[in-house]
Amino acid sequence: MELADLGLSAWFSDKLNESGKSSYQIARVTSVNKSGYVVRNEDSEVFAELTGEFIFSAESQHEYPVVGDWALVQYYNDNTLAIIHDLLPRKTILRRKTAGKKVDYQMIASNIDVAFIVQSCDFNFNLRRLERYLVMINDGHIEPIILLSKADLISQEELDNKITEIRNTGVKYKIIPYSVENGSGLPQIQRVLQPRLTYCLLGSSGVGKTTLLNQLTGREAFKINLVREKDGKGRHTTTRRQLVILESGAMLIDTPGMRELGNIGVERGIEESFLDIMELAKSCRFTDCTHTHESGCAVLTALQQGNLNEGHYQDYLKLKKESEHYQMSYVEKRRKDKKFGQFIKSAMKHYNK
Repeated sequence: MELADLGLSAWFSDKLNESGKSSYQIARVTSVNKSGYVVRNEDSEVFAELTGEFIFSAESQHEYPVVGDWALVQYYNDNTLAIIHDLLPRKTILRRKTAGKKVDYQMIASNIDVAFIVQSCDFNFNLRRLERYLVMINDGHIEPIILLSKADLISQEELDNKITEIRNTGVKYKIIPYSVENGSGLPQIQRVLQPRLTYCLLGSSGVGKTTLLNQLTGREAFKINLVREKDGKGRHTTTRRQLVILESGAMLIDTPGMRELGNIGVERGIEESFLDIMELAKSCRFTDCTHTHESGCAVLTALQQGNLNEGHYQDYLKLKKESEHYQMSYVEKRRKDKKFGQFIKSAMKHYNK
């Protein structure tokens, strides 16, 4: 195996040369857990730890390694332990707001080429949740593909109606319905998976992400939990993020189900996910139109004429307001954190003297 087989492209090689740290070896982070990291190079996969300098200089948690990162490492103990000194810049990033009231980023994975959004054709099907996933993915510069699992549970007419519902929100991305029970759609997913590219699976608990992963790896390597019949919800089968290399040479990252999908400062992601509204906005009378009350607003006109889905429009406003609110809170938090960090570092320098 070569590093290129793990996804190392010319883009990352250029970043390494620009960093002036080419004396370090490169390895890809394949797993993150409470006890540390696992990294993989051309020869092996080993446990890894951060240097004290890395920990001390990191200004926030999202500067720490995540699955998919390229790490600059040194190997010890006959190449059975790696020490992470630094990370190469991330080409793409998947992140969300941390769950709960805390306003900060939770890093999910990095350097992903394609993100599969998995929604099942039963209780889990939810257009508003789908739009939130699309915003997260588009903000990270990742290509989205929508997978509709458990397609065998509904009729072809019902399936066509669900796909139409998605299309009516302006979504033009690839949609693949599939079933692991009868195998329909699985060949299409297999054809999407290309060697040396990195994919990830996103979706709520119980939609069948781990079942699909087992199907793609060709073995029952990952534990599957049953879902509750009354609401289709399941416990988190995946408890940690990990990168798996498939026989095709493609790489796949499984992620735990997400109950909350808050976003911070994702203006680009919103614009990419609501292209139909952005296209209408070009015809608004005012360039700073908020699309809420202005006369001459092309978006409101389309809404009144029934040419724009009401739920889709309301979700656009909600996501935009939420993103802006969290962004203001995050900037204020970072300002306070930076001042506190500077105080700690200054105190440490004084203490060391």
